[in-house]
Amino acid sequence: MGGSLRVAVLGAPGVGKTAIIRQFLFGDYPERHRPTDGPRLYRPAVLLDGAVYDLSIRDCAGADPGPSPGGQEEGTGQKDWGLQDTDAFVLVYDICSPDSFHYVKVLRQRIAETRPAGAPEAPILVVGNKRDRQRLRFGPRRALAALVRRGWRCGYLECSAKYNWHVLRLFRELLRCALVRARPAHPALRLQGALHPARCILM
Repeated sequence: MGGSLRVAVLGAPGVGKTAIIRQFLFGDYPERHRPTDGPRLYRPAVLLDGAVYDLSIRDCAGADPGPSPGGQEEGTGQKDWGLQDTDAFVLVYDICSPDSFHYVKVLRQRIAETRPAGAPEAPILVVGNKRDRQRLRFGPRRALAALVRRGWRCGYLECSAKYNWHVLRLFRELLRCALVRARPAHPALRLQGALHPARCILM
């Protein structure tokens, strides 16, 4: 037996949302950044402890939580990036951009405000991308991680989509949290590797 899981990947433009998803699914990285024109949906299957789960991973390009860090409205509505019908969230920021971190902070607040009454709490993983540019980061990792985990009550992880560092771990942690919340008796999940996306991803 398996199930389905709806995941939304959100963040400011240019933080690497699509790059993270493509590394996870296809093992590639676009050297030249091309803005994603509108939300995209990926539907891989993952094998977790002998059970197949159908994932819906929504790449929410231009996700607008309201006023952007610069005070500009972007015009993308909530329905376009699925705050209300999502099982788990990945909020991505650029470790070199404090504005993108503020963007994630506002996104997290909007997720909490727009969840339907009585709906189960959706796990949120805050991801600092571009760890390969560590020397240019705007703040110490430990301080940011402590703020997110203790103050925001969200998971925290850093990765490099460019070098495929911690990308698989990112989705492992998110899926583990989401499935354990949905099925408290579910055994601990293990990451065992990945297969070609045309087949099935083995977790």
